Amino acid sequence: MTVLEKNAFEAKDEGEIVDTSVRSPRPKDAATLILVRRDQEFPRVLVGRRSGRHDFMPDKFVFPGGRVEPFDGRVPVVSELNELEEIKLRFMTRRLPRSFALTAIRETFEETGLIVGQNGSLNCEIGSSWEEYFAQGAVPCLSHFKFIGRAITPPYRPKRFDARFFLAIAEDTLIDDRPAVDGAELLELQWPTIDEAMQLNLPSVTRFMLEEIKNRLASPHEFINPPFLRWTRKGHVNSRIV
Repeated sequence: MTVLEKNAFEAKDEGEIVDTSVRSPRPKDAATLILVRRDQEFPRVLVGRRSGRHDFMPDKFVFPGGRVEPFDGRVPVVSELNELEEIKLRFMTRRLPRSFALTAIRETFEETGLIVGQNGSLNCEIGSSWEEYFAQGAVPCLSHFKFIGRAITPPYRPKRFDARFFLAIAEDTLIDDRPAVDGAELLELQWPTIDEAMQLNLPSVTRFMLEEIKNRLASPHEFINPPFLRWTRKGHVNSRIV
C-alpha cells in the first residue's frame, strides 16, 4: 500500500474525504487538553462527540481542543509551565510553549464550559477571545499541565493540525465542580473510564493518546518522553521527543 493509499484508507476510517488532486494544506498549530478525574475507583477522562456536520472527524469522540490563536501566548497566568514541559514543547516550533497550554484552556472553556484556572482577576489587556473566560473571575494556571504527546494530521485531509496534547488532573486544575455543557463543537460530553472510552467511536490519534494516558497513570513516577506522530515521504513516523 502506498503512502497516498494509506492516507485515503485511514481518512475513510475517520469519516473524512481525501482529495489527492489538490495541494496538501499546511498543518495549523493546535492544542488539546485531556482532563482526568480520579475521584472514583477508576480514572475517568472527559470526551465529547464532534458534530456530524464537521468535515474534520465528524461524529468522532475527542478531547476538547482547537487551533492556536495569536493572542493566546500573551494571556496572563497565575503560574507558568514547568521548565521541563517548556523544553519539550519548544521542539521544532518557534511558538511560545505557553501558547499551546493556554489554547487548551481556552478551547476547553469554549467547548465544555469548564474553567481550568484559579479564582482571581487581572487588570490588563486580555483579547476578545478571552473576555468571557476572564469574566468568570478566573485566571489560567499552567503549573499542573503535563505535555504528553504531539501529532500532525496526515496529508491530503480537508484540515490539518499540528496538535500538542496535555494531561491535567481535574481535581487539581478545575476551578469548581460545575458539569460540562454541550455546545456547538462537542456533544454528548461525558466522563467514561479509559476502558469505556476505548469502546467509543474514536479517531486513531485519540485512541493512541488514551493508551499513553493509561501507561502514565499506571506508572506515575516513571518519566516518559512525549510521542511525536507525523508523516514523512516514507510514511508514518512514531518517535519520542527527548
